[in-house]
Amino acid sequence: QVQLVESGGGLVQPGGSLRLSCAASGSIFSISVMGWYRQAPGKQRELVATITSSGTTNYADSVKGRFSISRDNAKNTVYLHMNSLKPEDTAVYYCNADVYTATSRYANNYWGQGTQVTVSS
Repeated sequence: QVQLVESGGGLVQPGGSLRLSCAASGSIFSISVMGWYRQAPGKQRELVATITSSGTTNYADSVKGRFSISRDNAKNTVYLHMNSLKPEDTAVYYCNADVYTATSRYANNYWGQGTQVTVSS
């Protein structure tokens, strides 16, 4: 039983900043890859950024240099620091994680409910 809960979304002006948080809770042994995805109305869900347990990060080209993903393993939390926000960043942002539990030898994938980010003047 694992759940991911996102927070930190909201309305910001272009050029502004926002930090999203995603906290995992439940029967967690360890968490492998954690990441952020987003989906705008009428568009496919796309990868924004991922981070491995060792700290290796990957970013979509559209957010490189503006967004930064990080994690706090002690808190089972992943963050997305968003800077220089653009209207094109408007979307529902979803947290994703591969979670190991004590009852499984493989990781199960989980999604959060999503948090709305709106960039508008």
